[in-house]
Amino acid sequence: MHDIERRAFMKGAAIGALAFTVGGAEVLLTPRAARSQGVPLRTLTAAQAATLDALGETLVPGARQAGILHFVDQQISIPAEEALLEARILNVRPPYANFYRAALGAVDRASQALSNGQPFAKLGETEQRSFVDNMRQNKIEGWQGPGGPFVYLVLRSDAVDVVYGTMEGYASLGIPYMPHIAPTKRW
Repeated sequence: MHDIERRAFMKGAAIGALAFTVGGAEVLLTPRAARSQGVPLRTLTAAQAATLDALGETLVPGARQAGILHFVDQQISIPAEEALLEARILNVRPPYANFYRAALGAVDRASQALSNGQPFAKLGETEQRSFVDNMRQNKIEGWQGPGGPFVYLVLRSDAVDVVYGTMEGYASLGIPYMPHIAPTKRW
């Protein structure tokens, strides 16, 4: 890595920036900036994206705006050993895209079975919260996919990291950001 590239990378890492492809070029953006700029997704389908956005927001309010969708999509599109996902920390077998696809599919299948064919993203806020609470407690009959409580743990952790694991997130909590002692594992 050239010195200028390394300096840009280190500066980007300090603000939680990741490498996104925009117009054929790799640029460093935060997941929030990638979302606001409409950076195209690399791996997830539109249906998976809608589910992840809605689920992330239900798990941690503010996750949608913070770019949970772009964070996960970018992370499942890079080599597994570079990923900052909770799935990696919890030893999910790579490629991580397989886990996220299976988890989001399980959420939508269960949602459709429980709500006359409605995918999770189309449920009302109260219904989404109830669904997530039941998923967390492993109380969804007929669940097919990675365990509901495990899906809850992984996706909630990713959402917390995106919302609160940045300098902006620390500031929103009134905590000074000190990267050398920061408790988060990712940013």
